[in-house]
Amino acid sequence: MRVSGLLYLLALIFGLVTTWVFIRSYINFNMKTILLGEWSSYSVPSPASHLVKTKCGLSKSCPDNFFAFQISSGAANVVGPSMCFEGQTIMSPVKNNVGRGLNIALVNGTTGKVMTQKYFDMYSGDANLLVKFLKEIPEGTLVLVASYDDPGTKMNDEIRKLFSNLGSTYAKQLGFRDSWVFLGARDLSSKSPFEEFLKNNPDTNKYDGWPELLELEGCVPQKLHIAGSMAEQKGWPGSERWPCYPLAGHEQVTSPL
Repeated sequence: MRVSGLLYLLALIFGLVTTWVFIRSYINFNMKTILLGEWSSYSVPSPASHLVKTKCGLSKSCPDNFFAFQISSGAANVVGPSMCFEGQTIMSPVKNNVGRGLNIALVNGTTGKVMTQKYFDMYSGDANLLVKFLKEIPEGTLVLVASYDDPGTKMNDEIRKLFSNLGSTYAKQLGFRDSWVFLGARDLSSKSPFEEFLKNNPDTNKYDGWPELLELEGCVPQKLHIAGSMAEQKGWPGSERWPCYPLAGHEQVTSPL
């Protein structure tokens, strides 16, 4: 009787332990299922979702009443130049509308609409074609310029003066195989801050026979028409300064109108 009672007690204890283990395993499984469901439904924000896409890939967005632009010169005589304005690529090797010499795009300074784009062979081309083109630029027009290969062989005093009148500082010294990027305007009252220049120098050239390519980005003020205002008489109203947002490694430059 005592043996059977002991066996009964052991069986009861075994049953209770088995039941407890089963219940605990079931609860743990349900907890894991709930946690897994909560975790799988949680979406981790992608870093890219927080990135603000800027026009022309600028390092910062332009303020209101400013146009975004980016200009790259050609690399030696291998890779052609490129230009972007307000998020639109207007000249590039991919578009097959660039060439040796000076690549120039004209943009309406009020609307931001691209008016035309052309390239002029400054090694063996006719310099008179460029003179005629520059003289016919309408008032209120933004002028974007990028060199490729050789921008200087056919340069003459008249062309240098015409570019200087558009706000260029370095046109007067542009020569054989120099690198140059520039944004100016027909009726600026002072020099443009949007300009980069590298002289062809065998001691400092990055490529064999050419300096390295140049890149320039920035926000250029829109030309606003305010009838009867003093600003309208200044040439580029709506802003007293041209703020320049250069690429890394270059100092910020501003120039009064």
